[in-house]
Amino acid sequence: MSMPIWPRRCAAGFLLACLSLVACADERSKAEIHVAVASNFTPALARLAERFEELHPIDVVLVSGSTGKLYAQIKNGAPYDLYLAADEARPLALEQEGDALPGSRFTYAMGKLVLWSPTEGLVQPDGDPILPPDCEHVAIANPKLAPYGRAAQEVLEARGLWQSISNRFVRGENVGQAFQFVDSGNAELGFVAFAQLKRPDKEIAGSYWLVPQQWYTPIAQQAVLLTDNADAALFVNFLRSDSARSVLDGFGYEVPERKS
Repeated sequence: MSMPIWPRRCAAGFLLACLSLVACADERSKAEIHVAVASNFTPALARLAERFEELHPIDVVLVSGSTGKLYAQIKNGAPYDLYLAADEARPLALEQEGDALPGSRFTYAMGKLVLWSPTEGLVQPDGDPILPPDCEHVAIANPKLAPYGRAAQEVLEARGLWQSISNRFVRGENVGQAFQFVDSGNAELGFVAFAQLKRPDKEIAGSYWLVPQQWYTPIAQQAVLLTDNADAALFVNFLRSDSARSVLDGFGYEVPERKS
C-alpha cells in the first residue's frame, strides 16, 4: 500500500515547525551564568561578556549595583555565580564566611578616581582648587556602600574639605548614580570612576582631575566565585586572559600582572 504524498506546502510547514522546536530546545539548553558586578565596571564587563559569548555557547547575565548592596544580596541568598566587587573587603569576607569558593578570589582591575565635570575648564587638571567657589552640588557615591565614594571621602578629608562642603553633596547609592547626577546636570561636578569616562572609541568630554594615587587607598577590585560552576570558572579564566586585558586597558583600568 502506497504512503500518502503530502502537499509541498504542508511538508514545508512541517519542516519549519521541526526547526522551531529544535531552536527552542537549543535555547532552553543553553548554559547561563549570573554575575553580580559593581556599577563602575559594568560597561567594561558588558564588552567582555560579548566577546566571551562569541567564543562559548554561554549567556552571561549581568546584575549591576553598588558593591555593598550586591554583597548584602549574596548574603541573603541571591543566586549569583560570580561576584565582581569594586573593593577587596567584601570578596574577602565572603571567602572567610564560607559563602565563596576558597582560593577563587583575585584582583581583576585597579580602579582610578577622577573628579569630573562635563563643562570645559570647570575642573582644574591639577586639582587646585578642588571645587570652584560657586559650585553648589558635588556628586559622590555613598562611602558606606561604594569604594569610590570612600576614596572620594579620603581625598576631601586629606584636603580638609569633607565637613565644610558636606551640605553640597548629592549622594548616589553607587558610583554609577554619582555619574548620572553629573551627566544629567543635577550636579556641576562629581567624583566618579575614570573608567566611566574613558572608552576605547570615545574621548572624555568636559574637564577632569585624575586624582593622584597617594590621596586615597588603592581601589583593588576583586572577584570571587560563589558557586562550583564550570561555566563560571571558564568565564573567570577569560577575564584573566590577554584578550580581556586589552579591553580593560581601553577602559582606563590598570590590570595587575598575572602570577606565573
